[in-house]
Amino acid sequence: MAFSLENRLVVGVASSAMFDLTAADSVFRSEGEEAYRAYQTRHLNDPLDKGIAFSFVRRLLTLNNLSEDPVHNPLVEVVLLSKNDPDTGLRVMKSIAHHQLQITRAVFMSGQSPYAYIPAFNISLFLSANPLDVADAIRLGLPAGVVLPSAMIDDEGDEMLRIAFDFDGVLADDESETVFHSTKDLNKFNDHEVNKASQPHNPGPLQSFLLRIAAIQAFEEQRKLKNKDYKNRIRVSVVTARSAPAHER
Repeated sequence: MAFSLENRLVVGVASSAMFDLTAADSVFRSEGEEAYRAYQTRHLNDPLDKGIAFSFVRRLLTLNNLSEDPVHNPLVEVVLLSKNDPDTGLRVMKSIAHHQLQITRAVFMSGQSPYAYIPAFNISLFLSANPLDVADAIRLGLPAGVVLPSAMIDDEGDEMLRIAFDFDGVLADDESETVFHSTKDLNKFNDHEVNKASQPHNPGPLQSFLLRIAAIQAFEEQRKLKNKDYKNRIRVSVVTARSAPAHER
């Protein structure tokens, strides 16, 4: 029977978000593709340093130990989506093995943007350091986000996963936001939401991601019933500028 990704949390991550490719990218930009290929070949067995998304992805993958069969029935799948071709991408795959990450699926696009594979892999979130790729994916209605440069700290002893979601335009669609931006009137926005308080919002681009996270939280609750000392590792917050009376919907 074919392996199914339908009922799993699937996250796609660009290689440039997963690992620090600054040095290799500098060679590509200053010396061209052939020099870049030669550079990657020379450094084939030199593991890449962790990138900005590394800690997030690692902590997601640790949730697979909640499954009774994490090898054949993992709760989380991470798919590497890369603009590299398979030859230059070999260093990335070796780095995945070096860091002992359970990532077995990858797409190498030979210079093309990989977001077209988001629906094929049932990906609920695609992370990239390339704002143009993310913007193109969002225009197609695909769930994508930019990984912003920051000081990356990865404490391997900390498995806590903290996720904060915006609401309008992220978990829900931007119908309500459109009302506010078209009228510039907060009272009309509030009236709109009060009148529709009993009507659920249409899904936003990350609703599926949140639902998959919630399903894993249910596994945590099951683990807690079996082991009273188990401490939940997922913390989810919803952050919104809404206030009463627009809160109920």
